[in-house]
Amino acid sequence: MTKKRMVIFASGRGSNAEALHEAVENGTINAEIKALVTDIPGAACIDKAKSWGVPVIVADRKSFDSKQAFEQYILDAIAPYAADVICLAGFMRLLSSDFISHYEHKIINIHPALLPSFRGLHAQGQAVAAGVKIAGCTVHFVVPDMDAGPIILQSAVPVLEDDTEDTLAARILTKEHPTYVRAVQLFCDDKLTIDGNVVRGTQG
Repeated sequence: MTKKRMVIFASGRGSNAEALHEAVENGTINAEIKALVTDIPGAACIDKAKSWGVPVIVADRKSFDSKQAFEQYILDAIAPYAADVICLAGFMRLLSSDFISHYEHKIINIHPALLPSFRGLHAQGQAVAAGVKIAGCTVHFVVPDMDAGPIILQSAVPVLEDDTEDTLAARILTKEHPTYVRAVQLFCDDKLTIDGNVVRGTQG
């Protein structure tokens, strides 16, 4: 099976990006990482990507007059890589419907909550404040509505009585990497189909 062409988007330390890279290198994910895109000059993920020999595209949002110009720059920069899949690995910007339309059902994100609950920022803090007893992470396809796309996989963790946003985030993070890797593995093995808002093939 031909390897999928992957582009990773990240804004921070790149721990999920690192997990994806390791899975690509050991053959778990049938893909090649063609580039990493970041919106933060100096982000830790840049050095990681360079150490992997992966080209880095830096698109500093402050350098662009509009979101449209920012996204068009990224679209033009990644076009030569003909990405089969874009993995958002801690990318802290919402993509517009226009951007998403270029890669419909090819953009995958991981969110630190059991969607559809606790969308948006500080999902772990939202879970603690709501008093839920189970939290977790969700890997989903990206659609124009925030954190609303078809769900690929979810993993759960308990919420303890003395949890803070930080302690819960740390527990969820232990599930994020393997869950994201598994979801992207299924995608790259052509196991997933989308039926309305339901993803089939996740047991494959």
